[in-house]
Amino acid sequence: MFEKLIIKQLNADAQESSAATQAGEATATPNKPAQAPEVVDNSAHDDFDWSIDKRNVATYTKEQKEKYDAVYEGTFKAVTDGELVKGLVVALTKTDVVINIGFKSDGLVSLNEFRDLPNLKTGDEVEVMVVEKEDREGHLNLSRKQARITRAWEKIVEVHKTGEVITGTVTSKTKGGLIVDVFGMETFLPGSQIDVKPVTDYDQFVGKTMEFKVVKINEAIKNAVVSHKALIESDIEAQRAEIMSKLERGQVLEGTIKNITDFGAFMDLGGLDGLLYITDISWGRISHPGEVLKLDQKLKVVVLDFDDEKKRISLGLKQLTPHPWDILPENIHEGSVVKGKVVNIEDYGAFLEIMPGVEGLVHVSEITWANTPINAKEFFKLGDEYEAKIVTLDKDNRKMSLSIKQMSEDPWSTIETKFPESSRHTGLVKNITPYGVFVELAPGIGGMIHISDLSWLKRFNHPSEYTKVGENIDVVILGIDKDNRKLQLGHKQLEEDPWNALQGTFAVGSVHEGTVIRRDDKGGIVQLPYGLEGFAPNRHLMREDGKSIGADETTQFLVIEFDRNEKRIVVSHTRIWEQSKQEEKQAAQKEARAEADKTKKAVKNIQGKVEKATLGDLGALAEIKEKLKQEEQQGGSTETKE
Repeated sequence: MFEKLIIKQLNADAQESSAATQAGEATATPNKPAQAPEVVDNSAHDDFDWSIDKRNVATYTKEQKEKYDAVYEGTFKAVTDGELVKGLVVALTKTDVVINIGFKSDGLVSLNEFRDLPNLKTGDEVEVMVVEKEDREGHLNLSRKQARITRAWEKIVEVHKTGEVITGTVTSKTKGGLIVDVFGMETFLPGSQIDVKPVTDYDQFVGKTMEFKVVKINEAIKNAVVSHKALIESDIEAQRAEIMSKLERGQVLEGTIKNITDFGAFMDLGGLDGLLYITDISWGRISHPGEVLKLDQKLKVVVLDFDDEKKRISLGLKQLTPHPWDILPENIHEGSVVKGKVVNIEDYGAFLEIMPGVEGLVHVSEITWANTPINAKEFFKLGDEYEAKIVTLDKDNRKMSLSIKQMSEDPWSTIETKFPESSRHTGLVKNITPYGVFVELAPGIGGMIHISDLSWLKRFNHPSEYTKVGENIDVVILGIDKDNRKLQLGHKQLEEDPWNALQGTFAVGSVHEGTVIRRDDKGGIVQLPYGLEGFAPNRHLMREDGKSIGADETTQFLVIEFDRNEKRIVVSHTRIWEQSKQEEKQAAQKEARAEADKTKKAVKNIQGKVEKATLGDLGALAEIKEKLKQEEQQGGSTETKE
């Protein structure tokens, strides 16, 4: 448009210049008729304006061009890329909006960027951003979206500084939260910032217009985080301040249970949270608040304590009712029988709950009349019910002692009649210790078998080698201690002492076959006939070949000691082969002595028969005497060695 105007102006100037030239020539030749063809034909070639081309466009000098460029540029605005400018809508098409910003050319903006202006029309003024003054195709590139985002970011930065509450529309759901349109710019609303209560369904907020506060911005990437929870919390804080200003200890409030934990329940008191501890829920024992409370349940509670600075409130529910000890029924007194449930078990006894908030202790000494040790944690189970007799009752200190054993007659009062000494009975093994076995003969009646009274013949390292808990065992009453409620029991006494009869069988020097059943540093335990056990020291377990007898080996053993009183037998395998060698030596010596005696007798007989000896005979005789003397000397030295 503007180029055409300039071209027209340039053509007009050229025509005026040509007309002036022709007029001057006509004036210079007044006698000739003013005929244009003749004037042109008679003019010189050097006077023709060769700067005009076929399009009738003339070229200008540098000064003329600068003059006309200044006129042309003066009709437009100077803009830069990224600048925000106001523009006039000059035309609307099906897809674009033509906007005049006073630049050399108009710009096109997609109609999609005006969806928020459904009534847009020609002549409306809008704000756009100059993206590029001239793109590759020479067009002016404008964007209303970028202009809106820039303006929106400026506003968001401003409200973040001032803390102003803004309004936005939730446009969609995304991972971890929602997308909110604020001033035409997308911001992020985290799921944790939607409400003070946990939100699981994000879809319910899509399309809603809500109020927000800008809580975080990122200048580098132009990103903002908004929060609706912050507004709720500020309102709640105001409510909290008002409630705290009116709060008093002992004040009764109504609240709603919002959360239940192992240690208590959190209650909403109308903008302020309070904690109802598990110990303040009921006078009775409860293992979890969920046993008596439910979510969203409304309750009246009493304020026990509060902290203005920390905004903490301790609440109580049981305090709204009298303490059960203060309204204890008259039928609960010392000597009365009550029924209770086991609510707590300790090493020293168990607590029975007689009624909610009223408990009594059954000490381990009041469980049974027997004097045998009892583990309360093995005897009682939580939730079990027992009848018990009240032994002591202290209402002021709120203490009660109970007894289960006193629900029956004391069996020890007639112990001599039912369980006289030397009487035989069958009992149940209740407990085993390293030194003995505890046996129950009847409820409340029991005693101990010492480990040495289990067997006449065997020695046990531990009673568990002979019997087990829960097995029946025959016993004989050895003694009664009525004062200490103890019975001395025996098991081996059911049979006669076999050591009296075995003394002859296992006399010292007798040899028996035995098996080594155990070995230790001192020696080995040898299983002998008739169930008897003997002990062989290590030096008596050596074989003739120098090796020691090991466990589970069977061989011959010699009894070298028998002590009936101490119930002990000492045996030896080494002595057997040592004695055998000794006997062999003694037999050889005896045979040598007999041979010597025989030779002496023969010599005497010869000497008696010879009347006179010749010199030769005397020499032979001397040799015989020398031989006998040597034999006697050899026999004597052998006896000395033996």
